[in-house]
Amino acid sequence: MKQIFRFIPLIFTLFILSCNNKNSNPQEQEQAQLQVNDYAPKLDSLIQTTRPRTFNGVILITQNGETKYSKAYGYAHFKDKTPISLQDNFRIQSNSKQVTAVLLLKEVENGKIDLKSTIRKYLPDFKQTWADTVTVHQLLNMSSGIRSIDKPLLFEPGTAYKYSNAAYSLLGSIIERVTGKTYIELANNLFKSLAMTNTYCYEIGKTNQGLISGYEVASDQFKLVDFNARGITQEGWKAFIPAGGIISNAQDLNIWDTKLHTGKILKPTSYQLMINYNNTGQHDAFGDEKIGYGYGLRIYDKKPLKKHIGHAGRGIGFASIKFYVPEKNLDVIVLENVYNEDTSIVYHFEKEIRKIVLNSSLVK
Repeated sequence: MKQIFRFIPLIFTLFILSCNNKNSNPQEQEQAQLQVNDYAPKLDSLIQTTRPRTFNGVILITQNGETKYSKAYGYAHFKDKTPISLQDNFRIQSNSKQVTAVLLLKEVENGKIDLKSTIRKYLPDFKQTWADTVTVHQLLNMSSGIRSIDKPLLFEPGTAYKYSNAAYSLLGSIIERVTGKTYIELANNLFKSLAMTNTYCYEIGKTNQGLISGYEVASDQFKLVDFNARGITQEGWKAFIPAGGIISNAQDLNIWDTKLHTGKILKPTSYQLMINYNNTGQHDAFGDEKIGYGYGLRIYDKKPLKKHIGHAGRGIGFASIKFYVPEKNLDVIVLENVYNEDTSIVYHFEKEIRKIVLNSSLVK
């Protein structure tokens, strides 16, 4: 009997707490919930705005493996009004660069590539004399000075920043030379190993599963992008794939980000090479400041915002941004199948979504 009396105070306390919860003001409960989720209403409102342009795409936000926000808004095909979905495939354009960086770092891990070596070591027949001075490292972090394969360098390698698709095309060639395999084969095999079943390299003349239409927009008029009418050759496109030729969807990119940033793809030393930097450059989707450029990734580590790591991509009727907040295990992916001809607003929604998320309860 004495043992029963010992538990009476605890039982009474639990009863009082239960009564207080039941009798709490519903408005107070709703307000508390809004304070916890202070980002969803703002995102919902944002993507319904029509100025300076309209949003057409998908948003996926996850934290610790849990979906915090997901939205598909607009059309996959405008003519027949097919609704867009999170399962749809997009051109991720320059977000492809981090895949190329990973493939190259894997060969560094295999002992086949030395980051300090020059292009000439791996591409001995390359015609430009600057192949004797530009290193693999400088190709990766945009400090090579390469603006085009057939033109002189803009500056002495390693002394400045210049974003370069051509540099990543050369990285693709180096990967192929040391492995004896095509870039397409290596990338597609990597995606399969990561269970990214909707991700692959786009190939001209082949069925590209799940890829939705891309649109160019001018004065609120949407024009379907005809890839085949652009005069892109097979050879030219294969060279471009390492810089921007990969197809994926939000769910697969979430797999990529989660595994990349939690040590499931690269060894720790390789990953640190990827996310550290000694070169900086500005990009509209990440603000007006110069931020770090690692290997296929931009690193934003300026206060008061939380450090985040990511990239953006645009072109051929598509625009995107994705970034990861290491301290909060937070991943944000935004994919659009529209590209505005007014380049000042191409990343309008990507920038605004980034601001909302980085100033929300998700990171505080």
